[in-house]
Amino acid sequence: MSQKAVFLTAKQGSFAVGTRPIPKPGSGQVLIKVQSAALNPADWKIQAYGVFIENFPAVLGLDIAGTIEAVGEGVTGFAKGDRVLNQGAIGDNDCAGFQQYALANVDATAKIASSLSFDQASTIPLGLATAALGLFNRGKANSAGLYPPWEENGSGRYAGQPIVIFGGASSVGQYVIQVAKLAGFSPIITTASLTNADYLRSLGATHVLDRKLTAEQLKAQVSSITSAPIQTVYDVISEADTQNVAYDLLSPGGTLVRMPLDAIPESKRTSDKKIVTVYGGVNIPDNRATGVSLYKELTRLLENGSIKPNRVEVLPKGLEGIIDGLKKLQGGVSNIKLVAHPQETA
Repeated sequence: MSQKAVFLTAKQGSFAVGTRPIPKPGSGQVLIKVQSAALNPADWKIQAYGVFIENFPAVLGLDIAGTIEAVGEGVTGFAKGDRVLNQGAIGDNDCAGFQQYALANVDATAKIASSLSFDQASTIPLGLATAALGLFNRGKANSAGLYPPWEENGSGRYAGQPIVIFGGASSVGQYVIQVAKLAGFSPIITTASLTNADYLRSLGATHVLDRKLTAEQLKAQVSSITSAPIQTVYDVISEADTQNVAYDLLSPGGTLVRMPLDAIPESKRTSDKKIVTVYGGVNIPDNRATGVSLYKELTRLLENGSIKPNRVEVLPKGLEGIIDGLKKLQGGVSNIKLVAHPQETA
């Protein structure tokens, strides 16, 4: 049995739709019929910069929602036809999202709340995992190491502690706001375009500051909001200017969580401020335990509204639409997640 998929044909090569076999689930796995696949900046960056993947042709796609088509040996609690979401894996074609069928580890798969569409559900996996792992992956060097709010006695644990988030309107930023609210942080201060302020407040932000403010203006506004030590800053944007002002805002003993770009000069760093670089894959060894813990509670968090999806723009032409969608994403989108329907491929 074969299926259609989007292939990255070579390192920094072109994308093309082709065919490949439908994989069979092994022990502890399920096969998902992919109804919705969301696009992420990582997808175009892999192509543009030639990073992360060495074997081609490669299938990308990290955000998956669909129905279970088959279950592997030892799988319990899931059955054919269940509506689920899952995070794809970089470098494993069978587990990637830009195709019509994908394998998934069942312990990092969650049933979709009845209130959510496949499109909405597909916006959740990578963005939420990146937010959660950056803050709550205890005992790991790539995290602030805080106590997860979805675990027992975790909700509200950081009440009264401020957090500053750069890039609140991004997909990851929206999930950072939500897990910070679940953890009890207050105030929750984020930068964004002010056109998105009301929406970000609805997710839990208490203060939305204009992302166009100068570093000095931003620091002044944060100081006017809270005099408490800022022990946690999450920089989703992670450009040179945001990283440096984020580091300035951080109090001694605090942690700056950032994306994989190092833009803070050694001359500026002090031993009492921690910098960690988050990697949002729940399937890599260092993240797996926290990822499984999160997925165990994810359906509940979706059902009770603690975690809400991103806004969606559906791309036309099934898998073909992904190719144009990645170009659009590279050009920049705001407060929206681009989603494709692999089953609608001609």
